[in-house]
Amino acid sequence: MLSDVRGHLAGGGGALLVGPTGIGKSTLVTALADEYAAAGYRVFACCPAETERHLPFLGLIDLVAQGADEVVDRLPEPERRALRSALLLHDVPIGERDLLCLRLGVLHTLRMLCADRPGLVLVDDAQWLDRPTGELLAFVARRAGRLAPPLRMVASVRASFGDPRGSGGQWRDAAGLCPKPVLTLQVPPMSAAELAALLQDRFGRSWPRSQLARIHRVSGGNPFFAVELARSVVESGALEDGRASGGALPIPQSLSVLIHKRVSALPRATRETLLLASAASRPSVELLRRAGGAALAEAERQGIVDVDGGGQIRFAHPLLSAVIYAEAEAVERKAAHAALAQAVRDPVERALHLAKLTSGRDRRIAGTLEDAAAVARRRGGLATAAHLGELAADHTPESERDAEVGRRLRAAEDAVAAGDYPLARRLAHLVLETTAVPRDRVRAWMVVMDSSGQALAEVEEVFPRAMEDARGEPELLAPLHYRLSWRAWMVLGSAEEALEHARRSAELAAVAGDRATEQLALTKQANIEFFLGRPEGEQTLRRALADPQEPQVMWHHNGPIYLKHRHHLMHDRLQEARNELRTLIYGVRQRGVVESLCLSQFCMSQVEIHRGRCRQALSLARQSLDLAEDSGLSQGPSWYAMALAEAAGGDLERALAAAEQALQHSESDGDLLFLPRALHAEAQVRLRLGDAAAAVRILERVRLMETSQGLGDPAVRRWHADLADALVAVGRTKDAADVLAEARAQAARLGRRSVLAVLERSSALVRAAEGDRDAALDGLVRAVEQSQALPYRLEEGRAWLELGLFRARTGDPDAGRTDLQRARNIFARAQAEPWLDLVQDELRGLDHGRHDHQSADRDHGSAGAHPLDVLTDIEREVAVLVAEGATNREIASRLFLSVKTVEAALTRTFRKLGVRSRVDVARVAVSGR
Repeated sequence: MLSDVRGHLAGGGGALLVGPTGIGKSTLVTALADEYAAAGYRVFACCPAETERHLPFLGLIDLVAQGADEVVDRLPEPERRALRSALLLHDVPIGERDLLCLRLGVLHTLRMLCADRPGLVLVDDAQWLDRPTGELLAFVARRAGRLAPPLRMVASVRASFGDPRGSGGQWRDAAGLCPKPVLTLQVPPMSAAELAALLQDRFGRSWPRSQLARIHRVSGGNPFFAVELARSVVESGALEDGRASGGALPIPQSLSVLIHKRVSALPRATRETLLLASAASRPSVELLRRAGGAALAEAERQGIVDVDGGGQIRFAHPLLSAVIYAEAEAVERKAAHAALAQAVRDPVERALHLAKLTSGRDRRIAGTLEDAAAVARRRGGLATAAHLGELAADHTPESERDAEVGRRLRAAEDAVAAGDYPLARRLAHLVLETTAVPRDRVRAWMVVMDSSGQALAEVEEVFPRAMEDARGEPELLAPLHYRLSWRAWMVLGSAEEALEHARRSAELAAVAGDRATEQLALTKQANIEFFLGRPEGEQTLRRALADPQEPQVMWHHNGPIYLKHRHHLMHDRLQEARNELRTLIYGVRQRGVVESLCLSQFCMSQVEIHRGRCRQALSLARQSLDLAEDSGLSQGPSWYAMALAEAAGGDLERALAAAEQALQHSESDGDLLFLPRALHAEAQVRLRLGDAAAAVRILERVRLMETSQGLGDPAVRRWHADLADALVAVGRTKDAADVLAEARAQAARLGRRSVLAVLERSSALVRAAEGDRDAALDGLVRAVEQSQALPYRLEEGRAWLELGLFRARTGDPDAGRTDLQRARNIFARAQAEPWLDLVQDELRGLDHGRHDHQSADRDHGSAGAHPLDVLTDIEREVAVLVAEGATNREIASRLFLSVKTVEAALTRTFRKLGVRSRVDVARVAVSGR
């Protein structure tokens, strides 16, 4: 098994070891640690315990606390402050919005620590890893392969685990702790022969076959269980009759008996010390001494615990700790928690111990738990804050019902922020069952709404009930109308209804003095007005940007500063849009939330495409997608950004796959607001891959959706020219002209110059398809001139490309070559690889006279010649396989080519044959016409 892990790690990716308690996962992890350390790796290891899962960042402390001292002072100040706080190196807590700085700080710390040698991260018993550490490691895992040298990661996890209430802090996706691809290995039980060798080595004697078979059967080949059974047999002196094997008892019960026997034989002081250790979240010699227990020598001698060089105490197996704790009397457990509550210095851990002292309601404990929840919240441990908040509510005296409801609501809101939506909804519904106070009920309803994520359609019945509870109160109705605006647009697809709710929310928020909600509502209103093509959106945005500005809204992705950059884009002010986004991203990194950073990077990627910086666009799109995946956000926008960036500067097949992912996520979320954009991305790529019929079908669906929603500004959704080009490709020139005329009227009314330039190019292609060469040439020249006056470099390159192709095919190859060279230069500077490949192929075609040959064939005919004769050997093979229905990947495999080479060959084939779709290629290949 170790050889499998070594081989996989050598090739990249991570490994996950899975198996039940005692199967040997920890032994394998220890062997890996020793082996890789001896090979010169820097090893980061942690082995969390069940009692630690609610304490944020304990796993991180175990992994990097010692090594971080070497590099922490070299981190940027925000990252250094966040990391030092998480490692408890100073007393200043971090805010809950500093989680991004912490993630980056951990990533940069690991990068610096592994700069001179490779690193290996080992997480044993990952099911007990605290959630904040788990999320940090998942963030690192996604980037492990990009480090130099790459970071290897291995985790082990029990085969079955989990919090039965579904509200604990366990890291539930252990595979997410490892970089992809993940090798998952089930740790197998030992055979009878392997077990015999183990027991002989451990006890220094051979075992009778009958006894060994009995131990193997009862243990199920589990080495830990087998050793414990064998120890009991040895101590009982019953080596032949098997009395101590437990017979047919289930393994957990027999082990409980064995552990009880071992512990009960220890001195009383040692048993009390072990109980303290089992009750502590992170037991150490120093902590136990402060709590009044330090008698560990005999337990160490018996192999029950191990004390490392730093004084940290580890049980030989978590089951030992669990059984010791469970077997203790209730009064003994309370005494242990009372002593530990006095001894621990961390307020969160102290609160957890105090909560164990009473199962009833206690004002003092409830207050302590509430304070601890606030500390956890400031540290960024929102899941822990939610758990502590729930405990605080449970311990609140019945006479203090308002306080109980408030604590439960805050816990629910923490759970929403932590992404624990089931817990959030459960707490919110408890509030709704126990209170009639309108303010509290509306707050709970909003938790239910917000915990639905993008799937607002699933909570349709909530909105009228929340409105009923609001009972005409402006401060309650304002945030509800804001959420109703989102529902109307995303779920119902009605921009007009969304606009009315946004207006109403802003009005009510102004009356209530709720500036934060007012800003959000005004921003939403302006956004919809821009979509509808209404000039009053300009004034609405100015109102949202006016002072006073609420900090939590200023750096939010639904706030006015975010919308301001989109306003610049509509007016073709790319540099101003980029400047706004750079400022926003900087502010979000300092004091914003991950979702806002994710969407800001998504938008910056699109701006960079417009500016002709394709490599930067790809990087930003990848960062946005990484954040979306790491944080559990909706991935639709980020996959959309990936599709556009790949289509501009990457690979068309990858672009298509990304577009399909964007579509899948948007449809899964029921998000009618973003779905048309995902569809547009897919259609763009399919059109460039030659499937014009599919592009028409998809874009006509987009047109229907967005016109039904009231789209009135073609600069907001720029699909009109793509639809016209696809319609021309399938021979529907009249329909294409109608689409362009409608879009041109809207763009001219609003002064959208960049849209008019693109529409001019598409209109020229319509004229060319109609046979009006003079009008087509004049239109393409105008499109080039208009594009040159604007900052959209890729659009300028496309205009030169179409002009060059037109001239080359209408008898002016020299002018066409000059135009194509200009397009090539633009695409080369932009690193727009797919476009660059296309224009270079066209230039090679000119050099070989292909365009002239095609023109002669089309105008005069070629007696007896097959249309495929104009193709190269590879192009002809590709065309034949297309006719057989093969996909690009299948063609690449059969011809031993890359997919990118097949794409380029197919694009050249379309140009040479004068066709626009794979169907047309198949028709020509089969019929010769």
